[in-house]
Amino acid sequence: MNMGDEIVKKNKYEIDMCNGSIMDKLISFSLPLMLSGILQLMFNAVDIIVVGRFSGSQALAAVGSTTALINVFTNLFIGISLGANVLAARFYAAGKDREMSDTVHTAVTLALVSGIVMAFVGLIFSRWALELMGTPDDVIGQSALYMKIYFLGMPFFMLYNYGAAILRAVGDTKRPLIFLVISGVVNAVLNLILVIMFHMDVAGVAIATVISQLISCILVLRCLRTSKTSYQLHFGKLRINIIYLKQIFQVGIPAGIQSTVINLSNALLQSSVNSFGSTAMAGYTAANNIFGFLYVAVNSVTQACMSFTSQNYGVGKWKRMDRVLIDCLILSFVAMMILGNSAYFFGPKLLTIYTSNSKVIQCGMEILLYTTVTYFLCGFMDLFPGALRGMGRSGVPMILSIIGTVGTRIVWIFWIFPNHRSLDILFISYPASWIITIVLQVICYYFVRKQLYAKMRAEA
Repeated sequence: MNMGDEIVKKNKYEIDMCNGSIMDKLISFSLPLMLSGILQLMFNAVDIIVVGRFSGSQALAAVGSTTALINVFTNLFIGISLGANVLAARFYAAGKDREMSDTVHTAVTLALVSGIVMAFVGLIFSRWALELMGTPDDVIGQSALYMKIYFLGMPFFMLYNYGAAILRAVGDTKRPLIFLVISGVVNAVLNLILVIMFHMDVAGVAIATVISQLISCILVLRCLRTSKTSYQLHFGKLRINIIYLKQIFQVGIPAGIQSTVINLSNALLQSSVNSFGSTAMAGYTAANNIFGFLYVAVNSVTQACMSFTSQNYGVGKWKRMDRVLIDCLILSFVAMMILGNSAYFFGPKLLTIYTSNSKVIQCGMEILLYTTVTYFLCGFMDLFPGALRGMGRSGVPMILSIIGTVGTRIVWIFWIFPNHRSLDILFISYPASWIITIVLQVICYYFVRKQLYAKMRAEA
């Protein structure tokens, strides 16, 4: 009997990734994840809409200008949570309960420590980093205030993300969705109260975000604490096991570095947009929000690919891993063709949600043209490293992503853009970098897969 056949679902929320049909399970896994991401962004969009409508375009630019920077600060640790996801999925599929438990407690402890570290980093370096990015003087005071308050919620943010990563590892994407709905509604209500009633502007938005993060954190920890499974959380057992920490880092740190460096290139891009003034900044903020909805759709399929690959890798189902990747490529392409083209087609209407300024809308549409219609390329670019991480191979995909994505954008920003200064030219760098990275990742995947199959034949 294949080890994978022994896996039984412990509760109704889990998905058996190692047996039966694949596409319907991928959709069942991805859809709640996609909805979670979309809801998260909708609640973030409420932040931006409330600020833009009730506090003016300066406050809108202030909140928007922090996005890329916050991502730079946080994405390393969020990337590391992928390592916890891969390791937990592998142990869970193989029925290794003790190893699973140690992984859970190591991951949650790591989340708490990294969250506290991030809170201090954000408080100390926020203003300096904003100055480094060339944030205009009329915006920087509000931007720095927003970031400092936002970073106070980092421990809650990290604990939620690592807790959700463990639940994803066992195929449970539904409960994190429920937790986000609850915390997001609280966030939206608090936004309206603090900004409109108490006129707290960007500070009100940031406080609402921190409180909602605290709620989602409590809910996910309670879920892990009360589950009667190998991933049950015992607060008395919270400690870092070096063996599992190393394995989490093995996958997670390259993923985190990749994400951080790509967000550094986005921050660089933000600096180039800043040079066009606050109208272009507001247009980019609004377009970036729409752009974010596409990213979470792509990312949910990538997460599915990684979790399914990891479980099947854990039980030695190699052929099924190939099928998972093919089905994910199909799913990602279909989703992006629908969502990407819809985002551009309805772009003018969507942008009016954020602002009524016609010049801001025009800037936003220029950006959307090059980033939404071609977004299926980004989906392909993400899937191959996702599959490789599921196999525990994270280092080389990281290097290739950095070379392909960041390298192309740096060349673009410093050599092409200065000679042709326009938003059009600036944002063509997106599809250009995706195509180059896809080519590199496909070559890498081919050689890793070849190596794994050779290893499998040798062991047979």
